[in-house]
Amino acid sequence: MSDRNGARAGTASALIHGQLREEILSLRRAPGSQLNERDIALHHGVSRTPVREAVLRLAEEGLIDIVSKSGTYVSRISLKALPEALVIRKVLEVFAVRQAVLNATESQILELRAIVALQHEAGQAGDTDAFHRADEAFHETIAIAGRHPSVWGLVKQVKLQVERYRRLTLPLAGRMPLVVSEHRAVLDCIAARDADGAADCLARHIDGLKLNLDDIRRINPDYFQEDVTRADLLSA
Repeated sequence: MSDRNGARAGTASALIHGQLREEILSLRRAPGSQLNERDIALHHGVSRTPVREAVLRLAEEGLIDIVSKSGTYVSRISLKALPEALVIRKVLEVFAVRQAVLNATESQILELRAIVALQHEAGQAGDTDAFHRADEAFHETIAIAGRHPSVWGLVKQVKLQVERYRRLTLPLAGRMPLVVSEHRAVLDCIAARDADGAADCLARHIDGLKLNLDDIRRINPDYFQEDVTRADLLSA
């Protein structure tokens, strides 16, 4: 009986962790906002134990801050972590796109074109959630086409601290059309079997995230921690 109860608690913890994680990364739970573990437990119809386990996992991932005698809060976006995460992501994805140039099938190239078309439609509609899903699919499909799907798993781990910042850039004027244009440039190079061109386009695409720092910090000053300047980020 206790084994079954433990399994249920573990399943509940995993489900709550996944839901809270998505709410945090999608900014539905704003950086700096407080989490009430009791309310979360009531919402899911569980005890506090699986909620606490989920919160501890999120804290290990750097998405939650547990402050003694104060409470549990969604962590603010650490600008200090952005430069390193972007550098690592660029190295991994440049490798993946070079492999895609060598190995992508015609059907995979058509799949990438379909994803970019969907992303364009989402951008035209102002649907940032659909746009983001297409963005993820584009980069993941490149890794799969390059026959190194595990690279995308590594990228997802590394970009955890970048994810919310990326989301904040999407509503900026011209940002979504620019991303689509950059994706098309990468895709055209893959289709042309131009490894250097694809690598250069993808590297510039990732580096472009650095350029919106001032605007994002001005619009959402309470979402960030660490006093890192635009010059610090650009120098990484």
